[in-house]
Amino acid sequence: MSQQEQPRKPQEPVTYGDVFEVSGELSDKAIAPEDANMMQAAETRVFGHTQKGGTAAVMQSAATANKRGGFVQQGEATDLAAEQGVTVAQTDVPGARVTTEFVAGQVVGQYVEPMPVATTTATDAETLGLNLQSAITIGEALEAAVQTAGNKPVDQSDAAAIQAAEVRASGTNVIAPGGIAASAQSAANHNATVDRDEDKIKLVDVLAGATGKLQADKAATRQDAEGVVSAELRNNPNLTTHPGGVAASVTAAARLNEKADI
Repeated sequence: MSQQEQPRKPQEPVTYGDVFEVSGELSDKAIAPEDANMMQAAETRVFGHTQKGGTAAVMQSAATANKRGGFVQQGEATDLAAEQGVTVAQTDVPGARVTTEFVAGQVVGQYVEPMPVATTTATDAETLGLNLQSAITIGEALEAAVQTAGNKPVDQSDAAAIQAAEVRASGTNVIAPGGIAASAQSAANHNATVDRDEDKIKLVDVLAGATGKLQADKAATRQDAEGVVSAELRNNPNLTTHPGGVAASVTAAARLNEKADI
């Protein structure tokens, strides 16, 4: 590059919607330097360091580009991030620890760390209500999605994934009246007519206590996960699955069952 040439400034800022699967007002917000700093601090508190190539690193790169383009200033934070927070939460499920990262209440990253089932303490098992040697069932995977994406408004992709999960758990193509699949479809239909996210039915409303709502349940397998992922993808306009959502949770459960060989 000659001395006369200058790096081209980007024409538009890098927004949350450009790099993460988020919705609403957050998707249009430019990623700001202080947002990235807050995520770096949150990752360091949980992991002891920032994740290489992880959420904080992505946010830092985006914030640097936005600062270079003049879209944000050093020390600036997105209003939603400043008001609603940047957090990293960990949830223990049978055989794994799920770490989920949030900006303004929306999932922007997730890590699943396998944990040998044998290392789970008796107290943990009692709290979870599970047998230490049992595989993770589809119902339990659906309940885990409540921990990682419970505040997500139910849409058609969620309803399709939940239906696929219920069908595979029950072993029949008949959708149970009043079951979680029927409730999810009703929620998706309702949410399509509502503008504000706070007025929409959330995944937690449908999937809380999923194990008890299923007519039958079974250990999650790779084939189950593939069916649920396929259903969620087909019904998402962006052809993606939601981080920490239904498909992701069933996939994590199936992977852990394979590793544990139970």
